[in-house]
Amino acid sequence: MNPSRSASAVPEVVVFVDDDDDLRAANAESLALAGFEPVPCASGEEALRHIGPDFAGVVVTDIRMPKMDGPALFRRIKAIDPDIPVLFITGHGDVETAVAAMRDGAYDFVTKPFAAERLVSSVRRALEKRRLVLENRRLRHAVEAAADDFPLIGETPAMERLRRTLRHVAAADVDVLVTGETGSGKEVVATALHRWSRRARKPFVALNCGALPETVIESELFGHEPGAFTGAQRRRIGRIEHASGGTLLLDEIESMPLALQVKLLRVLEAREVTPLGSNEVRPVDIRVIAATKADLAEPKARETFREDLFYRLNVVSLRIPPLRERRADVPLLFAYFLGRAATRFGIDPPEVGDGVRHHLLAHDWPGNVRELAHFAERVALGLGETGEASHEVDSDAPAASLPERVDRFEADLIRRELEANRGDVRATVEALAIPRKTFYDKLKRHGIRQADYRRDPDGEA
Repeated sequence: MNPSRSASAVPEVVVFVDDDDDLRAANAESLALAGFEPVPCASGEEALRHIGPDFAGVVVTDIRMPKMDGPALFRRIKAIDPDIPVLFITGHGDVETAVAAMRDGAYDFVTKPFAAERLVSSVRRALEKRRLVLENRRLRHAVEAAADDFPLIGETPAMERLRRTLRHVAAADVDVLVTGETGSGKEVVATALHRWSRRARKPFVALNCGALPETVIESELFGHEPGAFTGAQRRRIGRIEHASGGTLLLDEIESMPLALQVKLLRVLEAREVTPLGSNEVRPVDIRVIAATKADLAEPKARETFREDLFYRLNVVSLRIPPLRERRADVPLLFAYFLGRAATRFGIDPPEVGDGVRHHLLAHDWPGNVRELAHFAERVALGLGETGEASHEVDSDAPAASLPERVDRFEADLIRRELEANRGDVRATVEALAIPRKTFYDKLKRHGIRQADYRRDPDGEA
């Protein structure tokens, strides 16, 4: 490995295949001096041991070699992954063979004798192509995963921790208190806990405690027998009993009337329910997930919430981070929502203008993921941020791919934070909530120079 390369840089691997020892050594040295990580191989068989479907580099191979020649090696590589760039080294008599290989998908060829700069230039372009292919795949997998985990999509450490915790807690089958701001995805988190648990085949029952009048919510939860109250003509199974075997989500639990909190506490302690108008006690097997936008750990927030119920619900507590604490996820989320909205409306995803990009990066998103999804729908329909027709969306322009849109948003976000923090790396990394190594990798990928934003001559390089 070239010792001059940054420790944080991603190795750019070049498998160089040639049966001539001197040529192989000389070209490997040229590639190392150019900053690549050469893997010299004396045969095609040796080269194949370094290549798999996720191989992030490129292959340079001579055409004429014993046993497995260059074209045969190329065919084997195509069978592994047809998008791995392969460059041929040819003599003058093999140019026709190399041209035919390019028609079959080879990336390039260089003719002997060649200057080291010619090989380095072609390798650099091929590596960039490979990076884009792998990035496209990563984003496609992220979007496909989002269809299952919506809106838990995100690459920030906070979201990675949340997904890991959810998987772990789901298997534990304990009651959970989920805290998060409006629109942050509390019901989606509850749904994920149910789907990833042993209760997945049983009912998932959700009740918004703040959406029902106090006179109705008790019957909704516990059910009732005929004649239990005026208008109760038929027996009704309550939400708690209906959820037996599965999961009960009590959203906006902080809005539950105090009198009902006492009864819910008994249900949680005894795992049994008594319908209104009945003396029959019915056992229930439920997992309760309580969701709240209030921080019930604060005494002030519990002025109208029983302390004993809080501690009973708070077996496991999960906090969903608001979007402003994971700004680096906004571009990927927006690209996902924009594509989903375009599919729903039967249109192509539009190209977005600078006004929309600025709004994505500058807005604090108090409505969180829900607000972002609605904004993406307006953009998909060609509407501005106020709901009026906007010139920031050019529906006649050719639609950029999802990775291209995400790249632009991500680069703009990084530049904005660098500008706001005067090029200070520590402050920018904290604002973006990403690891420092990831930050430097993204600077390199987007061609952003941190020094261009540094106004303090003593700032960190």
